[in-house]
Amino acid sequence: MGAQFVKKGGGTGRRRRRGGAGRMSEINVTPFVDVMLVLLIIFMVAAPMLTVGVPVELPRTSAGALPAEQEEPLSITLTSDGTVMIMSAEIDPNELIPRLRAVAAERRDNKVFLRADGTIPYERVVQVMGALNSGGFNNIGLVTEQGGPRFDGAGD
Repeated sequence: MGAQFVKKGGGTGRRRRRGGAGRMSEINVTPFVDVMLVLLIIFMVAAPMLTVGVPVELPRTSAGALPAEQEEPLSITLTSDGTVMIMSAEIDPNELIPRLRAVAAERRDNKVFLRADGTIPYERVVQVMGALNSGGFNNIGLVTEQGGPRFDGAGD
């Protein structure tokens, strides 16, 4: 006798609450992938900046670059003001040989790269090379920049 109200979709007119019985069972990975791609880009940009970056004005030579090594090479830097640094840590020149001996005991390779500012005297560079030899590193590579004089009349 009374008319019943029926919705167009076939229901009885009752509203269903959100978040009740119908929970979402799958994980949305899109935000996760977005965050991971942003972190990947950040690390790709930041990784080259993490290398030893003590600013020195390296002398120029015509020698080519050395091939890459398996172990991170030890780097000794002499700055223009005479500061001696192992990797990026400043040390007292009187502590150089004991520190080098301690480092040599922990490393497999006795190769070391000497980065010296081009404005410091050659005598100081040779003194540090002698300290490197006394500290157990007899495979010393001098780091330079390319583009210097070739001494064969073909370049500047």
